[in-house]
Amino acid sequence: MKLASDLEEAVADQAAAIISFGIAGGLAPGLKPGTCLIARSVLTAEGECYPADLDWARKLSLAVGGAPIVDFAGVDTPVVGPAAKRELHVKTGAVAVYMESHIAARMAAKYNLPFVAFRVVADPAERQLPHAALVGMRRDGSVAIGAVLKSLLAQPRQIPQLVRTALDARAAFSALFRGREMLTGSFGFGDFRELLLDVPRENILGGSLPV
Repeated sequence: MKLASDLEEAVADQAAAIISFGIAGGLAPGLKPGTCLIARSVLTAEGECYPADLDWARKLSLAVGGAPIVDFAGVDTPVVGPAAKRELHVKTGAVAVYMESHIAARMAAKYNLPFVAFRVVADPAERQLPHAALVGMRRDGSVAIGAVLKSLLAQPRQIPQLVRTALDARAAFSALFRGREMLTGSFGFGDFRELLLDVPRENILGGSLPV
């Protein structure tokens, strides 16, 4: 996997810490798009648990106005519907879910590096992601426009749902950018000389992430 190899390369270059920074899916009921969350730990369905650096997590939380420090779930495939989200929430106790955070957390544990995650809810637990959104979702966070259009041509009735998903995503990215602007260059932990992100510089809306 590219993320794992990128992390290995960065660790070899003596990265001082790892932060998972981006959007997430809500698992706990009632989380609105744009809700900021800080990781206490990252859990997997297989029972793995990777604790975050709590001192760093607290500093991040304070820096962005008191974002809750909660457990995240890390998955390899999208969790798309209310029933699946509810099941994962009950099984793990996690409040939000994201693909690849567990890879970053696992790498940090492997090399004994401080780790934390700053994530913003994009799709609430009650929301069903449309097929077009799923097929258009690349692992690097960009959008496969051709796949989205093909899905919409085959199932045009999903257009209102896709518009709702896009509005949720816009709210999440707006909150993400605001949160980034509130953090220092070292993402809330000035002792670190270098921080490694598991997100690309380009986001789903086409703008550059200010990392």
